Amino acid sequence: MKVSRTSRLNGEYQKEISVLLRRLQGSRSDFKGLVSVTEADVAPDLKTAKIYISIYAATDEEKNRTFEIIKESAGYIRHELAQVMRMRTVPALTFLWDGSMTYGAKMDELFRKIHAEEKASPAQTDEERD
Repeated sequence: MKVSRTSRLNGEYQKEISVLLRRLQGSRSDFKGLVSVTEADVAPDLKTAKIYISIYAATDEEKNRTFEIIKESAGYIRHELAQVMRMRTVPALTFLWDGSMTYGAKMDELFRKIHAEEKASPAQTDEERD
């Protein structure tokens, strides 16, 4: 199976940015919550990269503050990536929310409600449903 250069770069950027965010979290007291880099999407021309971030924190305020810190630190993270990746160009980083975990949690809750309703109502046979 042949893996393209951009998909390899996506994986490497995802790993390295995750390490840099952990280092940033250790140096800032207002950086709270569990932060994960869910996806990195590097453009084929290597000029830009979209980095999808998921943050699990106690409050929405902490989530928003942590995300703002990450966005403000984009230049620092890019500089550190240049030291680690040893590439001619390091893409400009754009950090975006990854809503897939929130969406997944919402869907799980809906499924739980459906199953709870099914258990609460009397069981119907196939003939009664039609």
